[in-house]
Amino acid sequence: MPNGSLEKFTCGGNGISSSTDHQLGWQRKYKIAVGIARGLEYLHRGCNTRIVHFDIKPHNILLDEDFCPKISDFGLAKLCPSKQSTMSILGARGTVGYIAPEVFCKAFGRVSYKSDVYSYGMMVFEMVGVRRRNVDAGVDHSSEMYFPDWIYKRLDQGDDDLSVDGLIMDEEEEVLRRKMIIVSLWCIQTHPSSRPSMTKVVEMLEGSLEALQIPSNPCIFPPQEPPKDSSIVDLTWHSDSNNVALVVS
Repeated sequence: MPNGSLEKFTCGGNGISSSTDHQLGWQRKYKIAVGIARGLEYLHRGCNTRIVHFDIKPHNILLDEDFCPKISDFGLAKLCPSKQSTMSILGARGTVGYIAPEVFCKAFGRVSYKSDVYSYGMMVFEMVGVRRRNVDAGVDHSSEMYFPDWIYKRLDQGDDDLSVDGLIMDEEEEVLRRKMIIVSLWCIQTHPSSRPSMTKVVEMLEGSLEALQIPSNPCIFPPQEPPKDSSIVDLTWHSDSNNVALVVS
């Protein structure tokens, strides 16, 4: 693709925005976010068989000459009947920092297309100017949620200053950023049932900011009660660089 992957337009591994990041204005970032959401909506609902990608991240989003996003790398994707809301995974893989909680711990719920919704939310957070925390399999995964928790508290307290990179934005740009942040908070809700479908995500992004409600704080702690379906298998981690293999234990 002429413009490579979205990864080079997000923050670098050292947490500092790359020079190319500023080439993506807020209108363009917003259109890319909507385009990816529409692509996932098609995978989840537009095909005869539902396709769950399981590895949504900036590296797997390619940009054409007009910066239209294309979802790539379906090596970890899983197919399931459109009427089937959940699925079993025997050896799924994903990238640390984007993996939905239920993929690695049964206490969070069943694995489903909502796992892609979570990954999308984390990716959009990266698009709005914050580099996700580097995480390895041996650390407390609450560190992944540091920024979402911080931004949620500011929204909940009515703080209008959501700037995290020091850039000055006009009113229209601030509206786009706030919409992307609030929608992302919905997408990364701990419980899959609390996350919107990608159809709803598109609707929220294209709707007015005033119509958006702030969701519950997306804390990462497991629920107090076990899931209703106790047949869900346990999954364990095997880390290799930034990739995580999930296998039945």
